[in-house]
Amino acid sequence: MYDRAFIDYLLHFHCERDYFECHEVLEEHWKADPPKKRKKYWVGLIQIAVGLYHQRRGNFTGALRMISNSIELLENDIQAIEKLGLHSEELIKELKKRKNEISDKKSYYSFNIPIIDQELLHMCQKQCKDSHKVWGKESDLSDEYLIHKHIKRNRSAVIEERFQQLEMRRRSRNSR
Repeated sequence: MYDRAFIDYLLHFHCERDYFECHEVLEEHWKADPPKKRKKYWVGLIQIAVGLYHQRRGNFTGALRMISNSIELLENDIQAIEKLGLHSEELIKELKKRKNEISDKKSYYSFNIPIIDQELLHMCQKQCKDSHKVWGKESDLSDEYLIHKHIKRNRSAVIEERFQQLEMRRRSRNSR
């Protein structure tokens, strides 16, 4: 009923507070659609994760921009958010509160995306438990890898993929 990428996003968001992975799995899913058919609400959800990632790192400028953009995108597609089993009104309310806190440069704290579909919530909680993780666990602010993942992760696969794409474009141009 729900896209696997969305479930993975929710698990990374609520079990590990790995906002970098939230961004990765949902961006890949979003980009799978042709550019003119991409759904903006996926970007709104991605930007929640990116905003929280920035706030947790103390980058309030980036956090404010992402959370503000997220609010705008999600407010423009309330029905899609509700079809995802989320409580749109509560989510927007929480994001606006967070936006004000970021504006005031208040420290990061974890929050849960309000899931209204009880079946979705139970499924996610079960998968979390089956993976020996804790649903709704607070972010581990001492985990340097989690906090600074964009710097500390192994990027060799990303670099290799970019190189292959560049080579394919070069060959395509040369064959014309």
